[in-house]
Amino acid sequence: MGKEHFIITGTSRGIGEQLAQQILEEGNHVYGISRSKSDKLERFAHFKHVQFDLRCTLEIDKILNQIFSHIDIEHADMICLVNNAAMLEPLKTIDSCTPEEIMDSVQISLIAPMMLVSSFIQRTNQYAITRKVINISSGSAVYPAPGMSVYCTAKAGMNMFTQCVGSEQRMLDNPVEIVAIDPGMVDTELQAVARGKTNEQFATSVFFKEAYETGKLRTAEEVGNAILRIIRTNERTGEVVSI
Repeated sequence: MGKEHFIITGTSRGIGEQLAQQILEEGNHVYGISRSKSDKLERFAHFKHVQFDLRCTLEIDKILNQIFSHIDIEHADMICLVNNAAMLEPLKTIDSCTPEEIMDSVQISLIAPMMLVSSFIQRTNQYAITRKVINISSGSAVYPAPGMSVYCTAKAGMNMFTQCVGSEQRMLDNPVEIVAIDPGMVDTELQAVARGKTNEQFATSVFFKEAYETGKLRTAEEVGNAILRIIRTNERTGEVVSI
């Protein structure tokens, strides 16, 4: 092993951190894009933390230039982009949201992934290696919920974006395999934030609390294993896959 390279957003916690750890334990390389470091990942020789705020979307091209300068792509077996980072808040009705809250959430959850995919494909088109993009979606993409209009819309956009890019790539001789994955409900800090709201603050919090209290949440490790299985198989590009 050791010749697979993964660019993962949101590696400071949750699914991103767990997935990165599992990949690093296999001896492969991970470039983690996040605002803060992960002490758990810093101990791995093949991990490189790229400190970056994904709200600064117009700087994404420069960040990928920086990352690709560290990759010996001609001798790589695979290069994979995992768009994992997302912003759950604002968790309130749309008329209670500020313009800044809406902008920040959509920048991180949808616009940044779109720009990363665009830049990733441009930089790898000339290489005849396996290229994959994994977009972490959510059941919220298809289930409208009060107080979650911004997050649900961003995730629905992620699914449609994946399907559109997949339809583009299927027509090419050297396609990128792009798949969106709905991991289900996972026991992460995002879930804790949602269930920590009062019913007055966020009407849907009762649903998150019930899932936690009845043991319906998957662990980040379980989800990481499932994502790796999907990466290792050849899914039909452009599909939305549920774990």
